[in-house]
Amino acid sequence: MMQMKTLAALFLGACVTGAATAAVSPEEAARLDKDLTPMGAERAGNADGSIPPWNAAGTPIPADFVAGSDNYVNPYPGEKPLYSIDGSNWQQYADVLTEGAKGIFEKYGADGFRMDVYPTKRDFVVPDWLYRNNARNATAATLEADGQKVVGHYPGVPFPIPQTALEVLWNHLTRYITDFSLDYDVYYVSANGKPILSTTAYITDVSPMYAQPDKPAGDEPWIKLRINYSAPARRAGEILLVHEPGADYTAGKGRKAWQYLTGQRRVRLAPAVSFDTPNPGVAGTSTYDDSYIFNGSPERYDWTLLGKKEIVIPASNYDFLFKHEIKDVLGEKFLNPDTVRWEKHRVWVIEANLKEGMRHLYAKRRFYIDEDRWAALASENYDGRGNLWRVQFAYGANLYDIKSNFHFAYGAYDLLQNIYNLNTKPIPGKYKNGVTEDDKYFTPKGLARGGIR
Repeated sequence: MMQMKTLAALFLGACVTGAATAAVSPEEAARLDKDLTPMGAERAGNADGSIPPWNAAGTPIPADFVAGSDNYVNPYPGEKPLYSIDGSNWQQYADVLTEGAKGIFEKYGADGFRMDVYPTKRDFVVPDWLYRNNARNATAATLEADGQKVVGHYPGVPFPIPQTALEVLWNHLTRYITDFSLDYDVYYVSANGKPILSTTAYITDVSPMYAQPDKPAGDEPWIKLRINYSAPARRAGEILLVHEPGADYTAGKGRKAWQYLTGQRRVRLAPAVSFDTPNPGVAGTSTYDDSYIFNGSPERYDWTLLGKKEIVIPASNYDFLFKHEIKDVLGEKFLNPDTVRWEKHRVWVIEANLKEGMRHLYAKRRFYIDEDRWAALASENYDGRGNLWRVQFAYGANLYDIKSNFHFAYGAYDLLQNIYNLNTKPIPGKYKNGVTEDDKYFTPKGLARGGIR
């Protein structure tokens, strides 16, 4: 049985509260040019070879990819699964499954839930300037204000050699992304197996923090995100705008959100677009802070670093994201197993337990954050009685021509209500790198101008 790999016994089971955390020494930071990748992942593969060494050359660009088309084709089209995990054998693979995945197999293994596990790819690369920023962040960035604020870092991974759970979390919260726009449909599948459209929308996402790589992070938002809703009819014309901070969730410095509601014909601040408010984009079947596995302030939880582990997670899902229509991927109880690619990766595992006196629908949460991308790709959420409630996975792929990654398609399995959802999967042909809208588009006045009257 594989045991959780910890960085030091000091951190196993330790929560981060109160005091600031220190940057690592120059000697420790030098590991980024040796046994660690420039992103802070372990450069070597694992002992049995099922996880390869990091490939600094990056993802191969397929010969049939048309540069600038943004229609990403699978660079590994001929690969076959190494093995499949299903209802008959999942217990043999329990040591490489998340707790949430085990819950899904217990619930739906007999109904055909399956993970086809393909050869692992470790070919995520980013621009060289980001690697340089990571190196200086390692010896300069610190956490303050009970983990609510990062100080002293530049756009990049603030803590490439993390020592606490909150440092790992902040790496996810400020992970490298490039500007994009897309049209998408959101469905949830009810307990009777019927898919129900909950949203049709156009999303635009820009990252001002990463647009200025030589400027210290903190002043500019990590992202500005705008969603224009066109369906269902009751939501058509609504607009949501979110500015997410790049370094600071302290009072008055955190998320800023605005909504344009057609019934009111005005733009209003939207402080409820956060934490455990049910997300209407998925008809309330997930919370706002479930988006992209986790987002927003960490303030309501005590955070524990559990270490690193080899886990089977969704990865290299080019066909799922850019080729398959939504009708092809939605099954009656779970996503069509034929459309999802799984790989074994090393992940950081962190756990969140609700602080005494704080309120949230989830009493405990666990997150699995990929060591190469610093993106959370899986999670499980528990209710106040300790029951495993919602299990999430994100479905991503490397954008090989621009040295970036798209991992914003995600979904949740609600094991208590027997429903699941899928959010922000691009409509094939409707994903676009970059945005055509100007800065004014991402302002409250821009919402007012774009509102339907």
